[in-house]
Amino acid sequence: MVATHSTMLPLGTQAPDFRLPNTDGGMVSSADFKNAPALLVVFMCNHCPYVKHLREGLAKLARDYLPRAVAIVGINSNDAALYPDDSPARMAEELKSAGYLFPYLYDETQEVAKAYHAACTPDFFLFDKDQRLVYRGQFDESRPGNNMPVTGKDLRAALDGVLTGKPVSSKQKSSLGCNIKWKAGNEPDYF
Repeated sequence: MVATHSTMLPLGTQAPDFRLPNTDGGMVSSADFKNAPALLVVFMCNHCPYVKHLREGLAKLARDYLPRAVAIVGINSNDAALYPDDSPARMAEELKSAGYLFPYLYDETQEVAKAYHAACTPDFFLFDKDQRLVYRGQFDESRPGNNMPVTGKDLRAALDGVLTGKPVSSKQKSSLGCNIKWKAGNEPDYF
């Protein structure tokens, strides 16, 4: 397991547009969320131990914040040819098994991951009502094997700030997880 830190995209960055297939066969676009008070984009996958570690906490976070009109999407950008556990069919199974209530999208070309400067799974990007980046960082301090509870404390604090109109602290710790499984020759230049 190779631990990779997120790139910490500059705060204030406009949310890059996306239009990707959902596990239900439909298409989901960033424009679908233009009226949301907050948009949370999570780069994730099925097989990563870091994502598995916070799976229940992420499902709970969605149950807590979707009723507050927060838009949440999961995006899998891994090379499914080399990592078949991350195929769209397996994503649909994971969505149901994990109890995720948000769209789980497949970024086959990996262009969306590149636009967000995503580096790892999980990698969290929270945008305000104007779709400007206000948080990119860890879910919380819990990691596989460190015996700290999964609470989502850091991300929840940022979400609460956005929803109440309070500033989100710029002191943010990078996310840590498995590297995105780039297709050969498709590695981004931002590392």
